Amino acid sequence: MDRLWVKFLPEIRERVATLEAAAAAAKNLTASECEAAHAAAHKLAGVLGTFNLTRGTNVARELEASYAPESPPDPDESARLTSLAAELRAMIENRKSSD
Repeated sequence: MDRLWVKFLPEIRERVATLEAAAAAAKNLTASECEAAHAAAHKLAGVLGTFNLTRGTNVARELEASYAPESPPDPDESARLTSLAAELRAMIENRKSSD
């Protein structure tokens, strides 16, 4: 499982970066940025559970719902979105090998 983690880590980090950028731009989020954040969160929600990061899956699902195209986030949610993205980043960067 650790080899798979190493293989997918760059892609996982890229998706988290997409969420961080969307959170930073929440006050002026474009439709394409919202769509990209929604897709990134959706993919993270699926993959993080595979690596026993259940809390990460839950956070990603919350972000996925926040960036739903039919109801994009309120600009006032920027701090919450930033906090959730930072929580994901920390979980991913602090994941320990299962040896």
